[in-house]
Amino acid sequence: MTLFAFLDYASVLVFALTGSLVASRAQLDIVGFCFFAILTAVGGGTLRDVLLDRNPVFWIENPSYLGVASAAALLVFVTAHRLESRYAVLLWLDAFALAVAVAAGSGIALALGHSAPVVMVMGIITGCMGGLMRDVVSNEVPLVLKQGELYVTCALGGSAATALASHFDLSPSLGATICAAVTFTLRAGSLYFGWRLPVYKSRPPRV
Repeated sequence: MTLFAFLDYASVLVFALTGSLVASRAQLDIVGFCFFAILTAVGGGTLRDVLLDRNPVFWIENPSYLGVASAAALLVFVTAHRLESRYAVLLWLDAFALAVAVAAGSGIALALGHSAPVVMVMGIITGCMGGLMRDVVSNEVPLVLKQGELYVTCALGGSAATALASHFDLSPSLGATICAAVTFTLRAGSLYFGWRLPVYKSRPPRV
């Protein structure tokens, strides 16, 4: 198994867990759990592969990704009631999944020989789009768009670290590790310490 296939599997697994937790909060049946798990797990990677013209898309080439997501859905379906705070678990699992997915997306774009801007955009897309789809379909405020929280910024920082690691000729595995560490640190800091970026505040127009 290649490094980036492993990262895709890891991100699929953890994002599927977050999708299943959203399904548990909505009190859906097992099919609903699987739907949310698979949508969240493969959404970002699918868009990445389509934009990069990787044919076939990763989960079509290897349907075992769907099996991993479905297994995660089943696990959450039978255990979610044991969690004291499903939303808190969701947030931290999502942070971990974001870190892994950004490393996978930016690393794959880099391995295909794309420039730094494309590497950063692919990292952001892979990390953010699955969770965005999950939250939009479940009619919740997307974590990506929560006011003042760092989310896309974390993906941008991580994928920029991938590009920078390549500039200094670091190995792909070390670059992926640095990317994931930067992404997770920024997101964890936002969740735990309240790190924020300034937000726009409207002002009354001048007469």
